[in-house]
Amino acid sequence: MDLDLVFLGTGGSVPTARRATACVLARRGGDRLLFDCGEGAQRQMQRSTGLVQVDDIFITHLHADHYLGLPGLLKTYDLTDRQRPLRIFGPRGLVELMSALQRIFGRISYPIEVGELAPGDAIPYDDYDVQPFGVDHRMAANGYALVEAPRPGRFDTEAATKLGVEPGPDFGRLQAGEPVPGADGPVDPGLVLGPERPGRKIVITGDTRPCEMTRVAAHEAQVLVHDGSFAVEEAERAAETGHSTAHQAGELASEAGVELLALVHISSRYNVADVLAEARQVFPAAIAPRDFDVVTVPLPERGSPRLIDRGARPPRPRPAAAT
Repeated sequence: MDLDLVFLGTGGSVPTARRATACVLARRGGDRLLFDCGEGAQRQMQRSTGLVQVDDIFITHLHADHYLGLPGLLKTYDLTDRQRPLRIFGPRGLVELMSALQRIFGRISYPIEVGELAPGDAIPYDDYDVQPFGVDHRMAANGYALVEAPRPGRFDTEAATKLGVEPGPDFGRLQAGEPVPGADGPVDPGLVLGPERPGRKIVITGDTRPCEMTRVAAHEAQVLVHDGSFAVEEAERAAETGHSTAHQAGELASEAGVELLALVHISSRYNVADVLAEARQVFPAAIAPRDFDVVTVPLPERGSPRLIDRGARPPRPRPAAAT
């Protein structure tokens, strides 16, 4: 099952010519989940992936740079004849916010469901959940962990055959955890399946100070997308405003044992490379994705997460050969 993250907006509170505000698209198989929806989200899609018909939207908190793209995206879906229902989740206050925003986007022809999530209110999907957890910002705010269910261990075809299991449907039933007939009686799945294999985990914090709940939620995650708003020199200001320094995010990633740290929301006052270097002092596997970068997340036994530079942008056409 393919899993990746498309970074549609990686900038701080103020958009720049190169970085839009917060917006990350998670793609797992055929599912499309949007985390935050900063200003111009649908335009960022059109510049990269095309207008993605997302299944659900998860808002981390109700500061404008994390939701101002909602009216435009919802209206664009309406104007392009979307029929599928859309669910929008977020922290306490989301219902009131969406009621106010309706005066902007107006009447919508497709069903919209709005739900407020508290920590522990997991949203289930096929073989994975999205789990909200509390982060430490200046208002009610959720981080989100996309957590896959554990997978059965590797199936030992040779062992099953030696036990007299007929190839075909019985192999599938064994892999699903059901005993099947063998040469000398029922064959238990434990005889032919290796140890259970872990699923993948992606954690997205939104804006936050470094906090224990993030460390717990991100334990051994493949990818942690974390607030890296400030440089070390402004650690006091970061604390006052409910943000993290990149160095603090690196420390947390190291403590949590994550594989890859993706820093976002870096203030436009900084050179991103300098801030990234501060994180790498304590966590070398840190990156600072740009808009339209993609991080692919293979199954754990198939390798580590990998950054694809501008991976969501369509390839540029090659110039015609001279004649």
